[in-house]
Amino acid sequence: MGPIRFIVYLFPVLTIAALFYFFVWYWQATRTPLAAPGSSGSVPRRRFTFAGKCHPMARRDALPLFVITALYALTAFAQLGSMKAPQSALDLGGTESHTIVLPQEVYVANLWYFPNLGTGEYNLEISADGAHWSTLWSRTDESGSVTSYYWADAAGYEPSYAMSQNYNQLFKWIELAPENPQYVRYLRLTGRSDKGLLELGELALFDHNGTRVSTNDSAEPLLDEQDTVPDAISWFNSAYFDEIYHPRTALEHIEGVSPYEISHPPLGKLILGLGIRLFGMTPFGWRFMGTLFGAAMLPLLYVFLKNLFGRTAVAACGTVLLAADFMHLTQTRIGTIDTYGVFFILLMYYFLYRYLTLPAGAPFRKCALPLFLSGLFWGIGAASKWTVIYGCVGLALLYFIGLYQKLRDWPREERHARTAWTFRLLAFSVLCFALIPAVIYVLSYYPYAQAKGDTSLSGWLGVMWENQKYMFSYHKGVVDTHPYSSRWYQWILDIRPILYYLDSSLPGYTTRFGAFLNPVVCWGGLLAMIAVAVRMVQRRCGKALFILVGYLSQLAPWFLIGRITFAYHYFPSVIFLILALCYVFHDLAEREDAVRWKPAVYALTGGAAVLYAMFYPVLVGITVPTWYTTCFLRWFPSWPF
Repeated sequence: MGPIRFIVYLFPVLTIAALFYFFVWYWQATRTPLAAPGSSGSVPRRRFTFAGKCHPMARRDALPLFVITALYALTAFAQLGSMKAPQSALDLGGTESHTIVLPQEVYVANLWYFPNLGTGEYNLEISADGAHWSTLWSRTDESGSVTSYYWADAAGYEPSYAMSQNYNQLFKWIELAPENPQYVRYLRLTGRSDKGLLELGELALFDHNGTRVSTNDSAEPLLDEQDTVPDAISWFNSAYFDEIYHPRTALEHIEGVSPYEISHPPLGKLILGLGIRLFGMTPFGWRFMGTLFGAAMLPLLYVFLKNLFGRTAVAACGTVLLAADFMHLTQTRIGTIDTYGVFFILLMYYFLYRYLTLPAGAPFRKCALPLFLSGLFWGIGAASKWTVIYGCVGLALLYFIGLYQKLRDWPREERHARTAWTFRLLAFSVLCFALIPAVIYVLSYYPYAQAKGDTSLSGWLGVMWENQKYMFSYHKGVVDTHPYSSRWYQWILDIRPILYYLDSSLPGYTTRFGAFLNPVVCWGGLLAMIAVAVRMVQRRCGKALFILVGYLSQLAPWFLIGRITFAYHYFPSVIFLILALCYVFHDLAEREDAVRWKPAVYALTGGAAVLYAMFYPVLVGITVPTWYTTCFLRWFPSWPF
């Protein structure tokens, strides 16, 4: 490819240079503090408070909110996953064999199968005449990894059980290509399960040309859904990465089976399962709810930004930044539970902000609804994934700072009502942030108790408590190495993306995608967060403290966590990086009489959108020429593109 491959290094250099130029210009443009209206220019040191105006939505906000959300949804739902996959399954977990009789003898070079629930292995035998049988055998290397398969006579040998159904093979098409193709009319499978259940969804047979042999038989449970067999095996029609855990668990909850994946609370999988109920146990079905929640984050963020800053342009730019973020797209399209945690973190902070902005002396009835909703969504989030609990630390800190400010600034003429208001608010807050979340958390464990066959209160609480102990010990002990693991200091600089999928089998082309942040959001957001911290000190600014506390409450716990971590653990912080950028945008907008702020802000936002389009293929798994990823997308050696 020659020297042209080095063009890729221009992109990070130009991006970093542009961001530094923007922030240098920002500091120069905002050196002079804003004077209070009607003052002579000197600015008195303001009292630190969260209270202030919560700007309402306006009619003009409808168009940008709708357009941004609709355009993002089109890119997010496009090619989300196949809507076809085997829905029926045959349980081979017993001791009996299952024999398939084909209409005629066919030449079989390789075989695909689609595992359903349960783990174990199968002894697979074939015969052309029903009298002489050959068994599938495997060869392994010194480490025990399978290197090849072959057919051979099993006479005098124990069953081979070479056809595996491991936990990481479920709900994906698996290919077996024996060295010596055979003529086949009869197939016999004997299962050996690990825990009783061993379901196989479908088989597909192929000849030496790779053409699928026509074997559709509505009466044969392993050949009755041949229309679901894809042309090629890929992420589009099979589970990938952690989809081997969460969709499986969601289906187990639906079917009342004791769940396999119990390292996270149940509610996230129950939400994920709604998509499976709607669209079946298909890739589209188990990815649907996450993508829907990802799209729903955009109007929520828009409203949040408009309430915070009161400017349509700022709210629109911030929403575009979330829509253009790489992590947001990739992470919401995979069938895992992280999306739900981030969604509820956004909601719980939004409603807390609505409470904090109420003036001191606001009647209890005005405080009650935002506090109730903040606590409700904190409870739902905590029952979805434990990382939401990190956000609760920030939530609690902001709550008590806000309470102190409200009591400090209480109107003198109404001081007689302050004590009663305080006790009433504290009691209500215990209900909202402790009792209701606890009830939600316990209720989410009903599928566990149901699968155990004991839905009594003692059985219900017992299974929940045992799971808490397991989750704590599990996450404490996750120390295995992984080629795409990373630490928090790598997340904040976008140094180590996590690669979810890779297929380079087609010469000159590649299909891959991973999770990492849009550099504009990641690097620009980090610089903006530094600016927010400075402004918090300089101006005693409540908005700045709110953003900084939210960011650190999601990031700081990872400073001390020694377990293996990945870039997607930074996903909740994206919200606060964008809030910080919008704080900077608003800071410039407040000086619009002296600064032409819109061209610079629109350019930065547009740059993020351009990078989104540029990296889109490696965010959603579009096959592209390898020269494209090499020359345009691999900005750093650690980026796996």
